[in-house]
Amino acid sequence: MDHPIKRDHSRFRKIVKGKIRDNLRKYVSEGEMQAPKGKDVFRIPMPQIETPKFKFGDKSQGGMGQGDGQAGDPVDGQGQDGEGPGEGKEAGSDEGSKELEVELTLDELAQILGEELELPNIEPKGKKSIQSQTERYTSIGTVGPDSLKHFKRTYREALKRQVAIGSYDPDNPIIIPIRSDYRFRSADVKTEYENSAVVIYMMDVSGSMGDEQKEIVRTESFWINLWLRSQYKSIEMRYIIHDATAKEVDEEVFFKTRESGGTLISSAYHLCKEIIEADYNPAEWNIYPFHFSDGDNWSSDDTKVCLELLDNVILPSSNVFCYGQVESRYGSGQFFKDLHGKYGKEADSVILSKIKNRDGILDSIKDFLGKGK
Repeated sequence: MDHPIKRDHSRFRKIVKGKIRDNLRKYVSEGEMQAPKGKDVFRIPMPQIETPKFKFGDKSQGGMGQGDGQAGDPVDGQGQDGEGPGEGKEAGSDEGSKELEVELTLDELAQILGEELELPNIEPKGKKSIQSQTERYTSIGTVGPDSLKHFKRTYREALKRQVAIGSYDPDNPIIIPIRSDYRFRSADVKTEYENSAVVIYMMDVSGSMGDEQKEIVRTESFWINLWLRSQYKSIEMRYIIHDATAKEVDEEVFFKTRESGGTLISSAYHLCKEIIEADYNPAEWNIYPFHFSDGDNWSSDDTKVCLELLDNVILPSSNVFCYGQVESRYGSGQFFKDLHGKYGKEADSVILSKIKNRDGILDSIKDFLGKGK
């Protein structure tokens, strides 16, 4: 039987998950997600959960020193605004109230995202490539360390031995195991193969992509990573930034860099091609290129080069290619039109999404992940 505290904790976590799910769009659009704490543990602010308060009923009666009360009056004597009658309170030196922070694991948060967006599990394309060995205790042996001692089996063997030799007394049922009675859990080493994946993020950092657009990309990629990590045991992230030229950077530089100048999208696609050919065999890896820009490109000639790179290398190697166009007051949005004209909105290998503002992030994530590729 479960302990009452465990049941209460379980009910509380269900309430928390329900609150997060109800407010998921707010968390995503306002970027309130906290950085991971430890290994794959995330802190979520929960100001919506309020401490219950007793209030007078309809037949309010004095007594016990409470005095007269009216229906709806808080029992603590405070006004509805948290202050007593008359003038407000003076500033104090005590700490103010803090928001409740709830910790959720990666799997719990990914489950909430998947349920809210009705995301299907991903069907890997790449072959199982990463080998790992796991120990599973599936048998019982007569030797082993004390930490693996199987007490029930040991007790059973001791009981059988004492019954057999006649030393067992039902009126004084004391069981004393000897060394030959000891039984230990025995592990079988099993070789398993895990699906591996790589996400290659490309982002336009030219002058037309402002801080707001980059923050949208940061937030969306966080949730995309969250879901993909829940689907693959082994996953790598690669980051490319580009204006007129492209370069690979680490995650911190990817989200904080500020560049200016023109835009040559093919530079990013050329680098993406080189990374795939150098490090990721499409027969073994599940490859996810994501490109975010405001739709500006240097020329229609460069767009033709981009389409050739997609057709000849990137699309044949990838599970799916995703292009997210972040609306910018300085961007023309032409590249989305070019991709749409070539592949259509519902192409199997290309997913296109327009992200008008922060409120459009969740819908864009559903666009990209909703096909289970």
